[in-house]
Amino acid sequence: MKNRTEVTEFILLGLTNVPELQVPVFIMITLIYLINVVGNLGMVLLILLDSHLHTPMYFFLGNLSLVDLAYSSAVTPKVMAGLIAGDKVISYNACATQMFFFAAFATMENFLLASMAYDRFMAVCKPLHYATTMTTGVCACLVFGCYICGFLNAFIHTWETFRLSFCDANVVHHFFCDVPPVMALSCSDRHVNELVLVYVATFNVVFALLVILVSYLFILTTVLKMHSASGLGKAMSTCASHLTAVAIFYGTIIFMYLQPSSSHSMDTDKMASVFYTMVIPMLNPLVYSLRNKEVKSAFKKMVEKAKHSLGLIF
Repeated sequence: MKNRTEVTEFILLGLTNVPELQVPVFIMITLIYLINVVGNLGMVLLILLDSHLHTPMYFFLGNLSLVDLAYSSAVTPKVMAGLIAGDKVISYNACATQMFFFAAFATMENFLLASMAYDRFMAVCKPLHYATTMTTGVCACLVFGCYICGFLNAFIHTWETFRLSFCDANVVHHFFCDVPPVMALSCSDRHVNELVLVYVATFNVVFALLVILVSYLFILTTVLKMHSASGLGKAMSTCASHLTAVAIFYGTIIFMYLQPSSSHSMDTDKMASVFYTMVIPMLNPLVYSLRNKEVKSAFKKMVEKAKHSLGLIF
């Protein structure tokens, strides 16, 4: 990307400038990030090691865990460095890189949740055709499509932001290089760029939400027609974790972007962004482990195997 600007670095204001709060906030963010890393990597390992979890649903979940870990890692380490070492300066290229990868992985999560909704629709509404429809090839294509859409969306967002000119202002009123606060620093006309980004972001969210809502509308219709209590319970349990993840993810997006601009405050937006960038990636593995019998069973088996192995060693 050609650097046509005078600004060579940006200053991130961070989460707080109050000295007394920096250490407690650092400890809190570090704990959240550690739980995120352990939870998401643990979920990936569990899915890889337990053959009972080698199904389309857990293939998508494993990719969701990787994406959660990646998009949180695009932001959190820099926030931690700013809190503990006071390192709030980020170079022009590093800012563009952070924006690119955060936008890419956040978009991937958006489309992965839609793919998982389609998978649940096939499992509940078309169980006899599930194995022949949700093949390894189909699942791989869906995940590959999520990754392509993520990187394409990130390229558009980053290109439309950094092809603008940045003259003097370089203080980003945020704790990472998100599109709106960086674009607001530009000294050139950004009206067309903002419109492009709004249309692209709206399409991504509306398309994914439409797939999720239509899928669950069919699932609800099918569930209401079930006369078997066990069948009803199984259908609900298989969707509960995904619905919880969807509610958390899109609930935060709605809170952040569907408020009147007059009701926005910088502190509220920062707290919402903390939830979006750090807390949601931490919560997803907890949601899927606490609300899913198969994951809990696989975890117990792994713990038993670990105990047995340690017993043999000692």
